[in-house]
Amino acid sequence: MRPTKRLLALGVASVLLAACGHKDKDAPLAFVPADTPYVVASLDKLDDDTYQAVLAQLNNEAPGQVAQLKSYAQEFDAKGNADAARLIRALVTELDGKNAETVLKNVGVDLKTGSAIYGVGLSPVARAALADPAAWDAFVGRLETAYGKKLDTADAGGQAYRHVTLGDSGTQLIIATVGKNAVAALLPADAAQPLVRQTLGVDRPEKNLQDDGRLADLAKDKGYKDYVVGQVDLARLLPLVAAGKDPLFASFLKHQSQKTGEPAPQIPASCQEEASRVAARVPSFSFGYTKLDLHHVEQRVDVAMASDITSAFSGLKVELPGLGSDATGPFDASIALPVEQLRTFFTTQSEAVAAKPFTCPAFASLNDSFAKMGSTMQQAAIPPFGDIRGVRIVVDSYKPGAPGAVIPQITGRIVLATRNPAGLLAMSQAVLGGEFKLAADGKPAALPANLTQSLGMPGWAAMNGQAIAIGLGAGEDSKLDDVLMGSTGDAGRLSRLHLNGDMYRTWVDVMSEKAQAYASAMAEAATADGAPADQASDTAAAQRSKAQFDAMKAQAARVVQVGGEAHMDEKGLVISGAVEYK
Repeated sequence: MRPTKRLLALGVASVLLAACGHKDKDAPLAFVPADTPYVVASLDKLDDDTYQAVLAQLNNEAPGQVAQLKSYAQEFDAKGNADAARLIRALVTELDGKNAETVLKNVGVDLKTGSAIYGVGLSPVARAALADPAAWDAFVGRLETAYGKKLDTADAGGQAYRHVTLGDSGTQLIIATVGKNAVAALLPADAAQPLVRQTLGVDRPEKNLQDDGRLADLAKDKGYKDYVVGQVDLARLLPLVAAGKDPLFASFLKHQSQKTGEPAPQIPASCQEEASRVAARVPSFSFGYTKLDLHHVEQRVDVAMASDITSAFSGLKVELPGLGSDATGPFDASIALPVEQLRTFFTTQSEAVAAKPFTCPAFASLNDSFAKMGSTMQQAAIPPFGDIRGVRIVVDSYKPGAPGAVIPQITGRIVLATRNPAGLLAMSQAVLGGEFKLAADGKPAALPANLTQSLGMPGWAAMNGQAIAIGLGAGEDSKLDDVLMGSTGDAGRLSRLHLNGDMYRTWVDVMSEKAQAYASAMAEAATADGAPADQASDTAAAQRSKAQFDAMKAQAARVVQVGGEAHMDEKGLVISGAVEYK
């Protein structure tokens, strides 16, 4: 038996060693400190299908990104920062009119192998795998040429890097090619050598996130795919900021003090303790893809919360008809508003802050905010508002109002769930003149003529023991029974949302037109005599908004449907979203 045991032990050890050896010690994740306060990273190489889906997504987003970059360049020109404007235009040249695969080849980045954005303390570091280090160096050289001068060069532990001080911000940008990784980071202008060495990867972190496995465990627990996983650890981040001792934050405060001539603020010792107090309520949030292919993009966000928050809502079943089933209408949104439970919860939070107020200047405003919240919650107890449980809105058709019209043409239904439908009806009767009658039998009754005439369409209402439903538009009366009888929310359910492609395109068109009108107005204002100094910045922001909606308009043609939901489980708030493309 003894030789058999030895062989078995040897076999197990071989498997374990092979598993450990499989990890790429030069992968971006291997350089991320295990105690980083924030990280967004790839956990594994992309397979071919996912890679093609990512390229398609980048290609769809590129026109909007290029348009926004052009707007930023114009803004920098208007502010007299010609160097920054030239640099951004150089980026535009790299991107404009090129597909994602060509851009990646030109800059030498290996998208399949992956990348990571993380913090060494508060200092942000971006590390990407390179397919062609020479192409990356050539790309940086092109940016230097556009910037108008060569970046300074330096050495840290035998590793060369470029760097440039960013004005009087107290920070510097460093760029390097480290083996087959590209590295870019924002560090203090006077960063000590140990910080530079760790940032570049000359000195490895004592414990790294690849070996630690925290991000991989998180992805497994939440159902994130390995493509991109992100986490912001507020339990680490907030105290790090509040202490004021992080090199990047300290350098920023020092240079701000030099600019203003005022002494650097002295951060009270209470700030770090109170930052931990705040972070204990919401320790972290994370996000990732749950599905990604050429026709589907599905994402999930998880917000970890303290147990008293989750226990207040994770088991709550909100009696809102429709909240318990998939939303299906052209626009269909259900939102839980359990006023009674919300009032109890927020009153408790308000009382807790009043009993132990914040003393750190950074958090002192929370005292007033929670005091006002407590007062508002008391007012929310007044019927019929205190009886509300939630609302569902279903829009079947939407047309913008004619020129000069205030109200757009909308047909659909509204469901207002309440503990006391009769009380809500009585209040409505007082507003409508008291002549409107409605039985609690779910049967539709026509709304008063004076109301439907002002709306320009027929309308009905129906009521049962848990809600009142209103339908506007021809044929909506026949749909009221269905919305009243919809299944109510399951435990922890907070909201559902659905838009079909046609409704999504309609709304994007409307918002695009508004953005166009606003951008035109800002451009006209910028040329007027006596325009304020910040008018150019406002105009550029309006142009960026227009560019973003123009890009969304172009992408909207591919959308089949958009959906989402939110719920509270025993660990925290979960928000999911999905887009299906043609």
